Amino acid sequence: MLTAMLVALAGAAGVLARYGLSAVAHGDAALWTTLAINVVGSFLLGLLVSADIGDAQARAVVGTGFLGGFTTYSTFSLQASQALFAGRVPIALLYVGASVLLGVGAAVVGHWLGRSMR
Repeated sequence: MLTAMLVALAGAAGVLARYGLSAVAHGDAALWTTLAINVVGSFLLGLLVSADIGDAQARAVVGTGFLGGFTTYSTFSLQASQALFAGRVPIALLYVGASVLLGVGAAVVGHWLGRSMR
């Protein structure tokens, strides 16, 4: 029960961190802010899991809670579809491609770095 409460609190903190970063971005900057949040979150989650940092509860709180709240897959999906519906196909494709490639790449680098820290 304590772990669940800590995950929820950390999730709220992650959401607030994402909100704070996103609140200052407008227009196309909002797309790239979301991309940066997802890349950083992917890297940190890869690092956290593979470096075996802390105990299982700490990893759940930071990984599932904070990083789960911080990253923005649903926002990413909405922004991509909005760009498509606005007829901005090239920017939508660039955004989707960069998000997937950089997000997975960041997770791989974080995972590799975390494994090397053991």
